[in-house]
Amino acid sequence: MLALANIDAGYGGFQALFGVSMSVNAGEAVAVLGANGAGKTTLLRVISGLLPAMRGEMTMEGVSLRVIAPHRILETGIAHVPESRRLFPRLSVEANLKMGAFVPAARKRFAERLDYVYGLFPRLKERRHQLAGTMSGGEQQMCAIGRALMSGPKLVLLDEPSMGLAPVVVAQVFELVRRIRSEGYTVLIVEQNVAQVLKVADRAYLLEVGRIKASGSAAELLASDEVRRAYMGI
Repeated sequence: MLALANIDAGYGGFQALFGVSMSVNAGEAVAVLGANGAGKTTLLRVISGLLPAMRGEMTMEGVSLRVIAPHRILETGIAHVPESRRLFPRLSVEANLKMGAFVPAARKRFAERLDYVYGLFPRLKERRHQLAGTMSGGEQQMCAIGRALMSGPKLVLLDEPSMGLAPVVVAQVFELVRRIRSEGYTVLIVEQNVAQVLKVADRAYLLEVGRIKASGSAAELLASDEVRRAYMGI
């Protein structure tokens, strides 16, 4: 579904990604692991068109993402749930969800998509008139994921969904990930919480200082002594 080959990217004169190659197949959940500053958020920003790649190739179902205008990438079926959720705090939950359905194909199916998201996350329906900024962290993450699903995506990019949340809420967030996986969505998730994310992922890549250092099945990385020492403290 998604394929990256030798991607370099950065900000101004600073290079953050070096020759990154990876793939995500339809129906998979793929994790990208790494510490702060490893380039995880940069990677998702490049895929969703928020940051142009310097070099390399990216394709979504065979279509080059490097020749598509950034605002059209959503139409290829990629939806990005950004770090820190980036909701509109002074808008209602339902208004935030409506923002996720701005592409023409989604607008035509707005009522259908809204019913789907409310069916998946009943709490959002209960809070639909509440200002998004007044909800708990877990509820806000639910709303951010729901907003991404409003476009009817083929691939959902999740950037550090557990960041800044209490442990009990982190467990709830990963349950949300399991739930969207069970609905048949393909997921690419970047995350520092290695122990939790490897429980929901099929495969994973380890990103260190902008380079892919290791890859394999979730079970293989979970059993890796290097990963366990460096990222799980055991």
